[in-house]
Amino acid sequence: MKIRYFDHAATTMVKEEVLKEMLPYFSLEYGNASSLYTLGRNAKKAIEEARKRVAKAIHAKPKEIYFTSCGSEADNLALKGIASHYQKKGKHIITSKIEHPAILETCKALEQQGFEITYLKVDENGFISLQELEASIRKDTILISIMFANNEIGTIQPIYEIGQIARNHHVLFHTDSVQAVGNVEIDVEKMQIDALSMSAHKFYGPKGVGALYVREGVEFDRIQDGGHQEKNKRAGTENVAGIVGLGKAIELAHNNLQQYQEKLISLREEYIKQVEEKIPNCKVNGDRIKRLPGNANLSFEGIQAEELLLKLDEKGICASAGSACSSASPSPSHVLLAIGLKPELAYSSLRVTLGEENSKEDVHFLVEQLVEIIPKLRK
Repeated sequence: MKIRYFDHAATTMVKEEVLKEMLPYFSLEYGNASSLYTLGRNAKKAIEEARKRVAKAIHAKPKEIYFTSCGSEADNLALKGIASHYQKKGKHIITSKIEHPAILETCKALEQQGFEITYLKVDENGFISLQELEASIRKDTILISIMFANNEIGTIQPIYEIGQIARNHHVLFHTDSVQAVGNVEIDVEKMQIDALSMSAHKFYGPKGVGALYVREGVEFDRIQDGGHQEKNKRAGTENVAGIVGLGKAIELAHNNLQQYQEKLISLREEYIKQVEEKIPNCKVNGDRIKRLPGNANLSFEGIQAEELLLKLDEKGICASAGSACSSASPSPSHVLLAIGLKPELAYSSLRVTLGEENSKEDVHFLVEQLVEIIPKLRK
């Protein structure tokens, strides 16, 4: 049975070109990047080349890039590191109600340390209010953390405007860009972003490696003890092969971005159009235009998404009911509740996220299966 994969927001395959660059660092170039001999220096050189590639893709400087184990670690390092360093200035942080758990759980941990967190509401399309954001800024506000694009509904926030508000009020601005990197154009300078998180496995790189951009001049404390790797900001022997893979993957994504976007938007619109024409009582979640190219989150009244996913799996279709990080949770999606969906409708939502290997034929096959399965589940 052919597997048709529609869960690229959860993870992506490692591209052949990426794997090819990684392989030598598992066996031939296996040196520790902290060692002084040739093998070690070769590993260090590979890391620095990857750092340049990441910086170029988001219009940053190489010295502003710090490698981590994943996007969640990058989020933790950004929020906890900045909060720790600037806590004498203030202990107030602003975020939104639809952030990834890596942000929301980190904010909960900071609240236990005496920080005060403002959680901004979102409208029915998942956008924060810029007016509410600006009104929430206080004298003791040190950080705004708003995700670039939502992992469940795909809504892209007004990042330029958020960056401008933060800069005007001398507040630092971090954005969880795990879903955005490789999918949309990012310019940290123009967008006035002070810190940005990413994860390689979301853009055809390996799992287990991420990166944090922090603008030069912005200080943050290390959050783990150990060695002095990553300019004394992140202890631990570097995952050289993973870092090399991240660098190659982001370079490929950056060079092919426009073509990739056009393909995914075309497939996304074809999918939504077909579903709306053939299946009654369905609803698109998130903004119809300002959304990630490959994201289509739809609610189907009268079904349980979990049952739908199992039926699709029998047909070789991989999709999702929401975030992969919370798939085991019995609670309805906090994102869908935040945009105003009732719990029963939130439980009926299917997230389809398209990728490079998907075709129009795949989309039509998916729609055919939905047309067959959903009426049966509704009965």
